[in-house]
Amino acid sequence: MSITLTLHESAAERLAMQLPTPATLQVSGIVPPQAAAPYAPLAVTATFVGAVTADFALILTDRSFLAAAGGGLNGVVSGGVVSVVDVLRPAMEHAAEAFDAGVLGELREEDAAGLLSDSETAVFELRQSLSTDGAQAFGWFAVRVREHGTVQDTAAARNAKSGTVSARLGLISNVEMALTVEIGRTRMSVRDALALEPGKVIELDRSAGAPADVLLNGRLIAHGEVVVVDQDYAVRITRILDVAEGIY
Repeated sequence: MSITLTLHESAAERLAMQLPTPATLQVSGIVPPQAAAPYAPLAVTATFVGAVTADFALILTDRSFLAAAGGGLNGVVSGGVVSVVDVLRPAMEHAAEAFDAGVLGELREEDAAGLLSDSETAVFELRQSLSTDGAQAFGWFAVRVREHGTVQDTAAARNAKSGTVSARLGLISNVEMALTVEIGRTRMSVRDALALEPGKVIELDRSAGAPADVLLNGRLIAHGEVVVVDQDYAVRITRILDVAEGIY
């Protein structure tokens, strides 16, 4: 059981490292779920499927920092350039990496009361590093590993071949996911993004003629070339990546 909780705690710590908060967050330890319950209706949840299946919920006491991170104005979370779930996805993905290879599903804003009420859920308190013991928690991160995701499965997955991961992912073979074709990327500040206007040319990190990336739910799975079919864009697959190449 201690190994299981170590994995849970590692996920919480990885999440705390990546949250775009003004102050550094620390994981203060496991707490009773009742503390987070009043804020549960505003949780952001996600499910991870891979060597284990895990359910996550991020519950915050103050979501104002999301407005700044998403380009909102005057502390208003909604209406920002980037949605709440998109702002939080990198942190959630970083947390999921504690459980090895797999796919993090869509992030949702929903009530996490059901997850909190499950006895198998571990709830970790998140505090700002300068907070005193009497200060209010910044938020909580709830983690539940489902039945097939036992500690033994996780340990075996670390030494298993990539085919084992494919077999695990077969459990969600009927689940629809977003397929995206990407011809290149670049990074820019929010300031530069807000300054975009018609006619602006954005240089990407891909040379002309280089293959496009094919991503399934944000994970790279193949390379291809962009073609036109009946006046619509399409992609011709030129290479399917190995599981280890695409997931890690």
